[in-house]
Order: sequence, then structure tokens, then C-alpha cells
Amino acid sequence: MTEPLSTTDRAELLAGLERSRTGLVGRIRSILRQASDDDAWESVEEILIAGDLGASLAMGVVERARERRDLPPDLALQAELIDLFAPRDPTPWPRKPAVDVPAIILVVGVNGTGKTTTIAKLAWRFKSRGARVLLAAGDTFRAAAIEQLQTWASRIDVPVVAHAANADPSAVVWDAMDAAVARHTDVVIVDTAGRLHTRSNLMEELAKIRRTIARRIPDATPEVMFVLDATTGQNGLMQAKAFHESAGLTGIALTKLDSTAKGGIAFAIEQEVGVPVLFVGVGEKLEDLIDFDPNAFAQAMFA
Repeated sequence: MTEPLSTTDRAELLAGLERSRTGLVGRIRSILRQASDDDAWESVEEILIAGDLGASLAMGVVERARERRDLPPDLALQAELIDLFAPRDPTPWPRKPAVDVPAIILVVGVNGTGKTTTIAKLAWRFKSRGARVLLAAGDTFRAAAIEQLQTWASRIDVPVVAHAANADPSAVVWDAMDAAVARHTDVVIVDTAGRLHTRSNLMEELAKIRRTIARRIPDATPEVMFVLDATTGQNGLMQAKAFHESAGLTGIALTKLDSTAKGGIAFAIEQEVGVPVLFVGVGEKLEDLIDFDPNAFAQAMFA
């Protein structure tokens, strides 16, 4: 469970969603405030589809919003969009089973989504709240990924366990678990391969990493966070579905939300995958990964 948004985070979210608010939502509100007839609602549906909500979801949301009589059209639409969000688990995230057992986060996603940068932002977030953090460079199939993670680790002053390029990722994870136990680490964040030769190879590697963690720290309950580039829209949604089917996602970080004028993917991803968005990236600074609050997001979108 993420924390309530601070005033600063709300302001960051509002600023980060400027493109989506003036693009996607601005057009919708302009239409619905002038008319709410069949043509108007059809235009809204088209805008939602173009805004990465997807055809079937857009049609359902518009149909339900049109039938509501308790709210003005634009607020009815906002309420129906909020209902697309997945239920929130009251359990703190990431799960830390016991005082002496670290919380473990496996970060997954295809290359180019901002995965390594998101790991650094997560590490900074936990460290700034007093947690002892350790990074594991499990994406050994790209030398650049190891170097990038090491650079970030040095920048934010957290330890990182890394092997040479093309090493066995599970060996890296085993050593990271050893180090975490020895250093009484609170949170271990594991970078994983963003692409192997086939999808089955990638998922087998993730399964192997899970088994390694279970052998070294039997009480661990790893989280699996998927990093989704908001600008990839429906393609990113298909990636999330594939990873969820194979790896069992427990959370999503939505990056580059400030770079798109669409924003509908935030609603679609939770409805289609059933996994909550926990964090959103709205800028380049370390502090620009903020907790995702569905109501605050909708309010910022429709502000």
C-alpha cells in the first residue's frame, strides 16, 4: 500500500499531467459542456480510444456515464473512469515478512521503458525514508544495464551486487541475498533482463531467480513490479499482460507520464491486468517517482 500524497506530490502530479489534461481531458470536457447528445458522446468515445483506453473499455465507460443522472456528464465520466482502477491491498508494499527478512522487489519490463532509472528512483525513495537498500544487477545480458545500475548506485550512495556481463543472473541474486542478510538490509531491488531470445527464455529466467531467492531466504515474499512506459499505450498493455501471466505481477510503475498527451493507459492497465499502479514517473529528478493515488490522479486529470 502506498502512502497518501503530500501537498508537494499533488502539485508534481498536477504539473506532470499537464499534457494529458489539456489534450485528452480538455477535449472531452469541452465537448460535454457544450452538449451531451449522441454525437457528443460518440466523439468522447473516439477521444478515449485514441487516448489509449482501448475500444471495449471506452465503449463501456461511455455507456455507463450516459446512463447516470446523479452527476453532470463530465463528472459522470470521471466517476466511471475511477471505477476502472483495481482494488487496493491494505497490506504495506513491498511486503517485509519479518524484521530480519528483507523486502524483495523484482523489477521487470522490456528494455527502454525506464526500468533502471525507476529502480534508482525507488531505491532513493526507500533510502530517504530511512531504509537500508541494496541493488542487484540481474540484467547480466546487457553490459550497459550493469554499468547504468552501478552508476546510479554510486550517485545515490547505495550498495550494488554485480557480476560480469553474461553471468548467471541467479548467481548475482544469490550473492545479493547473502549480502542482504549480512548487512541487515531492509529492501533489495533486483534488476532483471528486459529481453532474451524468446519470451519463454525470459520467463524461465525469472522463475529461476524466484527459486534462488526461496532457497536462500525461504521466508521472503518477492514483489514483482512491471515498469510500463506510458507513451507505448496499448503495446505496453500487451507487454504487461504477458508478464503478468508468466511472472505474477504485484505492482506497476507507470513511467514517462509527463511525456504523453494521452494518459488513458493508466485507467486501462488496471482494468485489463487487475494489478494496481503503485508509482508514476512525472519527471527526470529522483523525487519524480511518486505514489499513485487513483482519486488524486483523476482529480489532476480533470482539474
